[in-house]
Amino acid sequence: MTDKPEKSSANEMTFFEHIEALRPHLVRSALALFVIMIAAFLSKRFVIDTVLMGPQSPDFPTNDFLCRVSHWLLGNDSLCINKISLNMVNTALGGQFNLHMQISMVTGVVLAVPYLLWEIWRFVAPALTDYERHKSRMFVFAVSLCFFTGLLFGYFLIVPLSINFLSNYQASPDITNLIDIKSYLTTVLSVSVACAAVFQLPLLIYFLARMGIVTSAFLRKYRRHAIVLLTVVSAVITPPDLFSLVLVVLPLYMLYELSIVLAARVERAKAREEALPDAGASGEGA
Repeated sequence: MTDKPEKSSANEMTFFEHIEALRPHLVRSALALFVIMIAAFLSKRFVIDTVLMGPQSPDFPTNDFLCRVSHWLLGNDSLCINKISLNMVNTALGGQFNLHMQISMVTGVVLAVPYLLWEIWRFVAPALTDYERHKSRMFVFAVSLCFFTGLLFGYFLIVPLSINFLSNYQASPDITNLIDIKSYLTTVLSVSVACAAVFQLPLLIYFLARMGIVTSAFLRKYRRHAIVLLTVVSAVITPPDLFSLVLVVLPLYMLYELSIVLAARVERAKAREEALPDAGASGEGA
């Protein structure tokens, strides 16, 4: 019977050797972040005017699509959102410059996610066995795919709905809304990044299943509880109307079902791995 290869204790590194090995990865990551931040800073017209200010415009793809669907199915404007562009104001002397810097930093971090993950994997990979490296070879791609899928989902769906609800809500008709630009951009960025984090659910379940903490049977058993929890999460990150809630709950529920499938696959793979040594042992005994 042969076990998977293990690292020899002679090859173990000290704490300071780990720090020294980590240093070039940190340096490259910092340089990549700096370069992307500078590029974002120089591309302020595209990043701010086109990307971040886009969801509040009637011409934004989501707003235009919903309006077309409303005219086609209902014959009215009931689904048309963000029909009038908002007028933004800045209330601080250095507000626009500080906001420009913050947006450049956030943009740099978001766009650098695949590279940062790759540097993390390169740092960890030497400590892994060949078998572990083979199993984790898709780590960067899988995490990046889920991250950007969630980011685009939040940006193209949740953000326009949130802007439409919040900008049109009135506690009193005597109150006039003067939308602070920092408040608007914070909403756009926080909602988009929150969705990107939520879309990591399948990968989280995958790793929990690999560690034996979560099973597919457990996920199936508490499916109804999960639906309630996902509904609560959706209600938190979306405007409180039924249409927006359904648009968010359905994809999140699909992610939960995907998590069950992944957990089941992990269990079958672990069962095959455990059966191989047994088969070899029985062969030797014969």
